[in-house]
Amino acid sequence: MVLIVKFFNILSIFILLSLTSCGILEKPDWSKVAEPSGMKRAQQNVREGKGIKWSKSGQKNSGGNFLFASSNPLWRASLEVVDFMGLSNVDYAGGLIITDWYSDTNPKESIKITLKFFTNEIRVDALEIDIRKRNCLELNSCLTSKIDSDLNDLIKDKILKKAASYKVELDKEIKKNAPKKVFAGDNE
Repeated sequence: MVLIVKFFNILSIFILLSLTSCGILEKPDWSKVAEPSGMKRAQQNVREGKGIKWSKSGQKNSGGNFLFASSNPLWRASLEVVDFMGLSNVDYAGGLIITDWYSDTNPKESIKITLKFFTNEIRVDALEIDIRKRNCLELNSCLTSKIDSDLNDLIKDKILKKAASYKVELDKEIKKNAPKKVFAGDNE
């Protein structure tokens, strides 16, 4: 009985997953005249990055498309800017960096920075910075408050500038290492 229920559940999941793929195909543009040569059409499709798609992962607004952390300029820049502080929590998939409490000279005052990422793109609204300050009068008597000051903007500007320079370097590296697509008959 348990085996039949497990089989039915797996079969149901498989059917649901296969049905969610429906509707992905784009409608053709019938106003354009098609190339009569199949070989030339195939070469053009490769140049344009077209081909068989099993999901929407190649489209620009698809969700869950994460770059690896070391190749994400915004993430790398953020880690470099807060590297003087210990990290309490780092979640790349969730887009979150939380530092540990940091105190430079006064042990009764410390700050904690939380960086929240909303996109991998380098732009002003891509991340939010939350800074908290903790003042301790005694060992277990502390008050925590949010800081809204120029420090938030300074940290954000520094991160965005570093991320922009990393993005330029990454684009140069990708362009340098990209294979050239050569097709028979291109030189004709």
